[in-house]
Amino acid sequence: MSNRTPTTGLHPPGFHSIRRDRLLQETVHDSYKIKGKLHEPTFCPDCGAVFRGGRWQWPDNPGGKPKDAHQATCPACHRTRDRYPAGYVSVEGDFLAAHEQEILSLIRHRETHEKAEHPLQRIMDIEKNGRGIQVTTTDIHLARSIGEALHHAYQGGLEFHYNPEQNLLRVSWSR
Repeated sequence: MSNRTPTTGLHPPGFHSIRRDRLLQETVHDSYKIKGKLHEPTFCPDCGAVFRGGRWQWPDNPGGKPKDAHQATCPACHRTRDRYPAGYVSVEGDFLAAHEQEILSLIRHRETHEKAEHPLQRIMDIEKNGRGIQVTTTDIHLARSIGEALHHAYQGGLEFHYNPEQNLLRVSWSR
């Protein structure tokens, strides 16, 4: 069946033919995502994570390199070495001054929980600045998870700003 109208041979209103000669842009561009498929198993010499079953995971025997494993730096270690975070979490407000250790503990606990299942979700750095604390992460999902955990525990204001061109998430929490 043709999409053309029988009398005129033109496309119906609202129909746009697809040009197949145009280059398509990636929906998400992440220069730290590995381009090809890695050999399995592949071992990250920096953190000990293993690429197996199509994803990075922690080894069954911690500290042990799998037998006959290839070596490659995982994306999280690569980002950390380059100091190029995927997520930023800004924590500000008067509540922070009174509960700083409690908030830092919650942030670290969230990282531990996420990193146990997803080795590429790590905190790169926690810095105090003039307005509060800034946490940088290797993954946008960890930044989102930290923001949601803070909001769930202490309410306050929570904002997300995602930049798809850079695959970058900025999370702001304040109270």
